[in-house]
Amino acid sequence: MKKIILSTIAAAVLLSACNKELNQVPISTSTTATFYKQPSDFLQGVSAAYSALHNYPVRLANLSEIRSDNIYGVSVTVRDWDPINDFSPSLPANAYVEEAWQADFNGIFKCNAVLDQLKTNGSIVGSTALANRLQAEAQFLRAFYYFDLVRYFGKLPVVDHVLTAAESNSVGQSSVADVYKLIIADLQYAISILPTAYTGTDVGRATKYSAEGLLAEVYMARSGPTYGIEGPGLNSNEWNTALPLLNDIINSGQFTFNTNYANIFSYSNQSPQASGNREAVFDVMYTSGISGSSDLYGASYPWTLAPNGYFSGPLKDNKSNGSLEIIPVSNNLVSSYAAADVRKAVTVFTAGYTGSNGSVENRPFFKKWLDVTKIPTASRFDWGINFIAIRYTDILMLKAECILHGATGTQADVDGIVNQVRNRAGLTPTANVTLDQLFDERRREFADEGSRWFDLQRSGNLLTIMNAWRAIDDPNGAIKPVVANYIIYPVPQSQLNAAPGLYTQNPGY
Repeated sequence: MKKIILSTIAAAVLLSACNKELNQVPISTSTTATFYKQPSDFLQGVSAAYSALHNYPVRLANLSEIRSDNIYGVSVTVRDWDPINDFSPSLPANAYVEEAWQADFNGIFKCNAVLDQLKTNGSIVGSTALANRLQAEAQFLRAFYYFDLVRYFGKLPVVDHVLTAAESNSVGQSSVADVYKLIIADLQYAISILPTAYTGTDVGRATKYSAEGLLAEVYMARSGPTYGIEGPGLNSNEWNTALPLLNDIINSGQFTFNTNYANIFSYSNQSPQASGNREAVFDVMYTSGISGSSDLYGASYPWTLAPNGYFSGPLKDNKSNGSLEIIPVSNNLVSSYAAADVRKAVTVFTAGYTGSNGSVENRPFFKKWLDVTKIPTASRFDWGINFIAIRYTDILMLKAECILHGATGTQADVDGIVNQVRNRAGLTPTANVTLDQLFDERRREFADEGSRWFDLQRSGNLLTIMNAWRAIDDPNGAIKPVVANYIIYPVPQSQLNAAPGLYTQNPGY
């Protein structure tokens, strides 16, 4: 994290505590029960809960971008991303699927450890206001991790406290509706307590507006169609419930629509809620150059969808930045950008390159978060750019989506938001924007930011769009027909093996 830095001792205590049983719902250890002895321990405990965000943007790349019509990632040698991209039913043991479950429940464990200790030993904190804020931060983060999980897996075990080993083998999956109950309650509490902004070293912590933005996304995900599966959509029609949350962020005056698209992703434009990146409602913060700690503090996501051959070839970089093979941007996405659209050059590398072995590669790849003048010197895991998890432009476009679903507002409001985005992109204005056009604009605006698969879920047109895309980008049939069961991922095999019979595998896998 950039501002919220864990102490080495706290990180070691909490990371060792939650890594012992990653093949189960995280359990308790005596270590966490004896750690909380002074006020700073609670601050460090919450910071450890933030640290579980570290791989979040990489997960979005692997499970949202690669799954979607933004990527055609069929490899020469079968890689972990291939079965994600081609809708293989044989995903339960896939490394990316395993990582998502384990990392998010790892974060939930850390949140529960803090919340349990605040409940029993909170008086140690000294300040009721600080104790309440730390509780609100932990509940925001627990909601964040559960929302990530429910959009990927559907039904989940609901764990709101640290479990014993015996308990962890008896908590089965709850309904999606019950998972959402915990998420919503956590975020409503967070909104009631969290400050609107921070100063000094606390900049980067979750604010009231972070929680409002996340809760709006939750209501909108719930409002999406069910597709006949137990996935994130409940067809709940909560567009008018989401809208006031979005409006509160917009009306706060704390965030700004950046008129320069490239500047949003600039390494010199990092601080949220300050003189820097005011597009960032909530971001995952990284710091490079901390000796011996790059895996914990620096970022690797800038190169996740860029090929190693680009770094080792024209850039003469030998630190293995980049994926093992190219993971190309789909032709369908590349061709969807108008000639004048400035977002294409920011988002997609199309110039081609010659690899270190002399091979020529002309397929495009994502590079929105890459600045080749900022390649870290020590480790490929040590890039120093924050990842914007909730972006102000997204808040605006989510508002337009709510209005198009019947929430309070007008067509003029929708058109005004979309044309603000198009104007920044160098495009001419449009009128009478429809939902299909809005999602099409979102595809280009947020490409390489991990939102595409969730947008498709919410659109109601996921199956139609994905199967039409297969015919365009995959004429040889490497990608299997997309059916409703593949809207969510399977329960990881490690979880099924840990307690046989406890979980039911999602249909289709």
